Amino acid sequence: GVKLLLHGLCSNTTVKSLDLKGNNLRSTGAEALGKLLRQNKSIKSLILEWNSLGMWEEGFSFFCQGLRANNSLQRLDLRNNQINHQGAGELAMALTQNTSLQELDLRWNNIGLLGGRALLNCLNSNKTLKRLELAGNNVPGDILKAVEQALDHNQDREVILSEAQNQVNILSKEVLSLKDEKNKQFMDFVDTIDKQKEERAKSEKMSAARVSQLQEALDEQYSIMNSLKTKLQMTEAALALSEQKVHNLGELLNAMKQEQNSMSECHFRELQQQKQEGADREGKLLHDLSAASERNLLLRKQVDELERKCKVQQDQLFQVKQDLTNTTAELKLRAAEAEERLEMEKRRFKQSLEDMESLRIKEVARVTQHMEASERSMHSRIQSLEAIRISLEEELSQVKAAALTERGQAEEELIKVRSQARLEEQQRLEHLEEKLRLMTESRDEAQNCCLKQKEMVAEAQAKAKQLSLCADGLRRRLEELQQDLNSKEEEKVTELNKVKVELQEQIGHLEAERAAQDGLREKIAALERQLKALSSNHREALLDKEGEISLLLEKLRMKEAEISRMREEEAQRASFLQNAIMAYVQGSPLGTHSSRK
Repeated sequence: GVKLLLHGLCSNTTVKSLDLKGNNLRSTGAEALGKLLRQNKSIKSLILEWNSLGMWEEGFSFFCQGLRANNSLQRLDLRNNQINHQGAGELAMALTQNTSLQELDLRWNNIGLLGGRALLNCLNSNKTLKRLELAGNNVPGDILKAVEQALDHNQDREVILSEAQNQVNILSKEVLSLKDEKNKQFMDFVDTIDKQKEERAKSEKMSAARVSQLQEALDEQYSIMNSLKTKLQMTEAALALSEQKVHNLGELLNAMKQEQNSMSECHFRELQQQKQEGADREGKLLHDLSAASERNLLLRKQVDELERKCKVQQDQLFQVKQDLTNTTAELKLRAAEAEERLEMEKRRFKQSLEDMESLRIKEVARVTQHMEASERSMHSRIQSLEAIRISLEEELSQVKAAALTERGQAEEELIKVRSQARLEEQQRLEHLEEKLRLMTESRDEAQNCCLKQKEMVAEAQAKAKQLSLCADGLRRRLEELQQDLNSKEEEKVTELNKVKVELQEQIGHLEAERAAQDGLREKIAALERQLKALSSNHREALLDKEGEISLLLEKLRMKEAEISRMREEEAQRASFLQNAIMAYVQGSPLGTHSSRK
């Protein structure tokens, strides 16, 4: 049913608004909508909310093609249509060639980051879209801000174009009215010349009787001609003043151009300085990171030295153990030798058993004393080793405390660097806002200059009207002279020719002034275009700076992650070393023996 309805509307020229909200149009409906947008030239508003057009990729592509070819639709509502980033890309391609759409509502879809970027890129070529709603689409805030800036730029551009068009229309109407007035004046002048010729033919009959009167009239006419010459000189002086004003306006325009060039150079220098400052900051951050890495290397070297000391102590413990085993073996050998000697002495000297027993008792006492002395020495060594172990543990705790303090200092330095970077970014933003304010003030000044120039144009037009009135007065006086001087037709004809030439020269001067005014208008339009280009460059520079700031923040996050990972690794290494030392000390035979004691 929707397909038949849309097919019927293709040739309709009266429907201005079409609402198809919540009709489940599907792929065939989307294709029919694309065909409608290609053929219909009267629909201004189209509402397609709750139709899930984004689920049908082929149908939605046909719809976007129809939107690309349409040049009459002004408002389009596509809320809750499940449009993804691919559909947003096709919409962006359609908007690059569409020149009529002013409002587009895409709320509560699934456009995302890629779709938002595609729509932002299409706004560089689309200059007619004024309103674009993207709420509920998971689009980042920076892209939304950039879209709002582009839409504001389009609105400003349309306002300026409308004002310029109105000015052009007003000036064209004024020029046409002046042309009509000049044509009417010329026709009236021709009619008066024809009437004067008729009256001259009538007055030829009466010329003989009025010769004496004409002589007196000639003197009066000479005085009138002198007055006319003075008036002509006054008009020439007024024209010279107008030319001087035009020259002054040209100089003002040149001064404005020079100021704009100087402003552009200053902006370029400031951008270079900002780039250099960013590079210096990156160098400082890299230097701080290298210093932190060097500190980490020093800590690692200290840990390696402690490990080496632990290994040396382990070797000493191993040597002590070997000494203990050697002494026990020697004692065992000595005991075996003593027993053998006792057995031999028992066999050989049974008679002197008592003497030998006394000797054996003495030897056993001596051996026991030697064993006790060796055990005492071993206990003293063990105590010294334990003292060394305690000192090493204290050194490890001191090193850990130093590492923690250095880490705290590094974190404080990072916090300071971040705060400085934020302050500098805020200062940059404030500086850029001041620049924008200065640019708006310069634009207002340029607009004031344009208003002054318009006032001067109006004054020139008033002077032209005054000159036309003077010309009318001159024509009337010439008619009176022609009525009085019928006898001297040839002189009158020459004077009339002179007056015509002068009037043509005045008309030529006026046309030259109009051409100069047109040139001034073109220069004003060029200045407005330059202001627009400067504003677009400033916006692009702001976007670039925001991108650089985001990159620096990402780098800082990466460095912080690396530092935290290194801290965790160092903590794990220290815990592993401590656990290994404790396990070794607890698992050694010396430790067990001392515990038994």
